[in-house]
Amino acid sequence: MLTPLTRRAAVLLGGVALALTATLAPANLAAATLAPAGSAAPGLPSIPAIPGLPIPSLPTDLLVPSFIGAPATPRPVAHPRVPQNPFLSANGTSSMHTDAYSSDAYEVSGPLGHDLQVTSASYGVRECATMTFDSQGRIVGLCGGLEGFTMMLIDPVTLEPLSELQISQRDLTTGTNPFTDICGGTYFFLDQRDHAFATSTEESSIAEVAVNDAGDLEVLQRWALADDIPADDCLVATEPDWSGNLWFFTQQGYAGTLDRASGKVQVIRLGSARAPEGNFNSVSADETGGVYPVTTHAMYRLDATASGRPTVTWRAAYDRGSVQKPGMLSQGSGTSPTLLGKRWVAITDNADPQTQVLVYDRRKRAATRLHCTVPVLRPDAGTTENSLVSAGNGFIIENNYGYAGVQSTLFGQTTTPGFAKVRLTRSGCELAWTNDTIVAPTSVPKGSWGNGLVYAYTKPERSDGIDAWYFSALDMRTGETVWSQLTGTGIQWNNHYAAIYLGPDGAAYIATLAGLVRIVDGSTS
Repeated sequence: MLTPLTRRAAVLLGGVALALTATLAPANLAAATLAPAGSAAPGLPSIPAIPGLPIPSLPTDLLVPSFIGAPATPRPVAHPRVPQNPFLSANGTSSMHTDAYSSDAYEVSGPLGHDLQVTSASYGVRECATMTFDSQGRIVGLCGGLEGFTMMLIDPVTLEPLSELQISQRDLTTGTNPFTDICGGTYFFLDQRDHAFATSTEESSIAEVAVNDAGDLEVLQRWALADDIPADDCLVATEPDWSGNLWFFTQQGYAGTLDRASGKVQVIRLGSARAPEGNFNSVSADETGGVYPVTTHAMYRLDATASGRPTVTWRAAYDRGSVQKPGMLSQGSGTSPTLLGKRWVAITDNADPQTQVLVYDRRKRAATRLHCTVPVLRPDAGTTENSLVSAGNGFIIENNYGYAGVQSTLFGQTTTPGFAKVRLTRSGCELAWTNDTIVAPTSVPKGSWGNGLVYAYTKPERSDGIDAWYFSALDMRTGETVWSQLTGTGIQWNNHYAAIYLGPDGAAYIATLAGLVRIVDGSTS
């Protein structure tokens, strides 16, 4: 007889399998917001989070190693300072990519591998791909399902949902595949007052969300942009610059600013109707006023005029290759631009046969715009849909080639291995190291400057058909895999493009198709 707990677990696992049936058709999957279905059929309400229920385990957990390697000794990494944007919450807490520079790295030391404690919570087949941390250390997450995107306030230790608020709904009558739909819920940021700013499909709007006195999430204000962008377009990303202008970007390549006080909106198009450029990534900003998006064709620096109008300061076309590679959302760069120091911005291209890391001089009047290019990962089997990690004097890239949906990692299968680091020098760039063994199908990796580790969510190939998922640590300096900790076996542990996060206390988090996982060090004796 099934106990109440195992019965609920069985229902959840059945829901995961049913919700993911659509992914078995050949299709590339989207970036971090690709989310599992929240209901079994169109029109049903979202499945609420279930307090107290962990992500279900399987008996196959006992048939694979639970820990591989040895604990690390912390070796902090020197790095250029990332300035604090006055209109964002503290660096390391404000967005998917940790700060305005999209460094994807933290000052805090993450887990070292000492007696790691893995806990989890299921959220009713809902994935919190984008998360931030408020001034009380609580998680503010944007969690996606078939029905749309729900903002959740989550206890960072117990992972219990404290409040939920639906932000955006999907129109399932349009025939859009919800597993490739990045509209109205992709990225959001948390500001210095703990207010979240998220895109929504409701009138193509930006919603300002905060926790009220009763402890519940509520929408304080909503700015409708439906009259400012095409009806068949949608909002993808939003970011404040250092002057407080609220920038927004659409999938069809429109960039705009919103004056939150007056409601004034000003929009330009990156590319043109005759030569359209899509935008499928987040953006970055720096203290000089620059805002840095990358389209399917070019890297940009934008600046706002005194009246707030967005303008193109410079544009640099890159090699977008001949095809959309498996594992990519678009035929173009899959990276949100990563800023380093006062001068550099880095992305990857989509070149054939080998992806390249490109580093540009981001200053307004640079004599030479492109500083260097370095081929990385395997020829004809290398690409990334996730941003570069700022790693002291360079950038680390993860290979996502071959992820065409959850079917790519079922029955012991996995995707193409590969991590690499590009070192930045005064005269150019060079390949610092390559790790050709570790496989991270879709994780947004994160670095810890505080201990010198890079974290990835990995899945080794297995001939026995077991799907084992691990939280792994690499040495930022050498690329060596230091240790890997099992989270669980089965489809419910697939992170499906969700990012890794480090909380203010150094705890690590990774969302999966069935909920959220927390990893912390235990005993150090």
